[in-house]
Amino acid sequence: MSSKKSKVEIIKENSDYLRGPLADEMKNDDPFISTEAYQILKFHGSYQQDDRDRRKGRNRHWMFMIRGRIPGGKISAGQYMAIDDLADRYGDSTIRVTTRQSFQLYGIIKKELKKTLQDLNDVLLTTVGACGDIVRNVMVTPAPDIDGRQSAVQQFADLLSDELAPASNAYHEIWLDGEKVYSGSEEVEPLYGNNYLPRKFKIGVALPGDNSVDIYTQDIGLVALFDDENNIEGFNVIAGGGMGMNHRKKDTFPLLGKHLGYTSAVNILEVVKGIVSVQRDFGNREDRKQGRMKYLINNWGVAKFRKELESRLGYELEPFRNMPEFELDLYLGWNRQQDGNWFLGLSIENGRIKDDEKHRLKTALREIAGKYGPEVRFTPNHNILLTNIKESNKDGIELLLNSYGVAWGDDLPNLQKYSMACPAMPTCGLAITESERVFPEIISELEKVITELELEDEKLSVRMTGCPNGCARPYVADIGFVGQSLNKYSIFVGGDPSGTRLNTLFKELVPFEELVNEVHTLLKEYKIYRHNNESFGDYWERKGIRKPGEEAA
Repeated sequence: MSSKKSKVEIIKENSDYLRGPLADEMKNDDPFISTEAYQILKFHGSYQQDDRDRRKGRNRHWMFMIRGRIPGGKISAGQYMAIDDLADRYGDSTIRVTTRQSFQLYGIIKKELKKTLQDLNDVLLTTVGACGDIVRNVMVTPAPDIDGRQSAVQQFADLLSDELAPASNAYHEIWLDGEKVYSGSEEVEPLYGNNYLPRKFKIGVALPGDNSVDIYTQDIGLVALFDDENNIEGFNVIAGGGMGMNHRKKDTFPLLGKHLGYTSAVNILEVVKGIVSVQRDFGNREDRKQGRMKYLINNWGVAKFRKELESRLGYELEPFRNMPEFELDLYLGWNRQQDGNWFLGLSIENGRIKDDEKHRLKTALREIAGKYGPEVRFTPNHNILLTNIKESNKDGIELLLNSYGVAWGDDLPNLQKYSMACPAMPTCGLAITESERVFPEIISELEKVITELELEDEKLSVRMTGCPNGCARPYVADIGFVGQSLNKYSIFVGGDPSGTRLNTLFKELVPFEELVNEVHTLLKEYKIYRHNNESFGDYWERKGIRKPGEEAA
């Protein structure tokens, strides 16, 4: 491995375990922080942004986004209400449910960032490790217990999150007024070392047959396997997934994780830490675009990676075990829990909880949380589950939702339920094109096409991102629109909602105004030539993606 290091690597090494220069710069009166401090801020769960709609030449409106670290996306009604309060008090009055089962608040100014994080800490929520070159929020099948297995994977996700959290006290010192316990020479990071990981690292935990966490898109995907008494017996281990790419760099690409092997529940923590340590020691620290573990495994091959891991463990992984085929369950509408209570899944358009003239979703959720006290779970498809609801409270909750114009259950078309978009403009500094703000227009126009072709019952997944980094996981969707240049997108076709197949590039540099027309042609052919019960993605996988203008066979 090259001895050269990227600038970010040097910043991390010189940060005194995620302190400098952030600690000093948070004390000055500037509305922004330096590039070096910003790289460290990410580890604390925040991104520095500027409102691109309000740019005037070189003048920028600086603000900060914060992201929670919540394994499995599980919080109490009180914690949800606290997040809601902070969105109004310090942010832009919206809450963004992320595709990694967390929340994001936007528009926080620098002088109020510390108070925001303190208020979150007061309700036992943290942002530490939600961003940065570290193991981020651990995802898990979001539903509460239906058959006695869900609570076991949630408990495991909680344990895994704790075990993989950074050991540094920097977060406590900078944001919570804690006294420094260790000097830089004494403090250690047992797992991460002083330069942490080469790039971000994502882990998801799934139940057999349920791929609501898109397990193959994770750096590590763990599928819990159970004994006859619904105890976790062990895990199938998948490694090397990741969505990000760069349009101009052909050596970057999305990849699905590879089957690494099986290990017992007793050994799983050791195995996960072993995988993280291999990436820590051999991941690319010279070129950040090659820093994800997917490139290490792709370059080495699974056999070499497994051999290195097993040399650290001192034993071999067992062969990958058979398991049911994966499907995507959104858990929308009313569902019965094992304990007799109910949970309600609500589809959140593009994950944005807000009030507007027609739909007062934010107010509705606030009142439900305050009146009925349900547990809240953020899902990997940026929706919300309200859980532990008594039978006697169902009618009242429905009445509240209806009174505020919140569509739910069968009122929503499949196309909207299975769609996702990233935030993009105006807050994301990486955005090349619009995404969240224009996606409802795309979905509305596509719904007309779907109705015309009588395809309303199809579970068609459509996802849009404003850049190729893939935050809404567009590369496993039936249809993915990926920002490529100003107002132009690449169209990817042929994935599947269950997340087990990558789609293929169909056409590049398509103007926004032509996206629906391009897809209309594909949908029309699918309607005519598909086999019985064949999905859109399966059809194009079978037929192969043709160049535009080629005729159907």
